[in-house]
Amino acid sequence: MNSSFFNFDKMLTPSIIKIVFIIVSVLTILLGFGFIVSGINSMYGGGSLVFLGLALIVVGPLFTRIYCETLIVVFKMHEALHKMAEIKNQE
Repeated sequence: MNSSFFNFDKMLTPSIIKIVFIIVSVLTILLGFGFIVSGINSMYGGGSLVFLGLALIVVGPLFTRIYCETLIVVFKMHEALHKMAEIKNQE
């Protein structure tokens, strides 16, 4: 391991956030399909499950993306502040 890992110069979390986004998006889509199948197979109240499944397929990845982008913005701000500090130290 290099010193940037132990000094926390390079952030590891943005890469993890991208992986988490993919995993959560796939899971919400699969859950949405599960609701649709369950709604089609149910005797009563199936329409609401189908609607919920469709909504989850569309809205789930969208809200996951918005949340992950919010987290990434924090790390982008950290990188920008770090670069500003380096420029100030060079002056």
